[in-house]
Amino acid sequence: QVQLQESGPGLVKPSQTLSLTCTVSGGSITANYYYWSWIRQPPGKQRELVATITGGDQTNYADSVKGRFTISRDRIKNTVYLQMNSLKPEDTAVYYCNVRGSDSGRFASYWGQGTQVTVSS
Repeated sequence: QVQLQESGPGLVKPSQTLSLTCTVSGGSITANYYYWSWIRQPPGKQRELVATITGGDQTNYADSVKGRFTISRDRIKNTVYLQMNSLKPEDTAVYYCNVRGSDSGRFASYWGQGTQVTVSS
């Protein structure tokens, strides 16, 4: 079974920094993950696409995090990172990683279990 394991949850104060990590395991030897995303869901609100990175290392960010968050990846390790600087209370949410690509010759999409990030003074 393919699984995405997230790490890095925590409680931080406004203006501080936190990094999240997501690693995929269990894929076939030929698996190729070409589109990585971080999605968050604040309490009582709908999900929001935070950041994406493609196989060509093209990145995109939501306006609410642009200039503060950085997404990066390690293709060999099948790992994606999210560095969150200058955190605000409005960044409080459950953060999910998602990866899309080809696995065993077919399109695949996998989700992490979600990790709680709380920004509070």
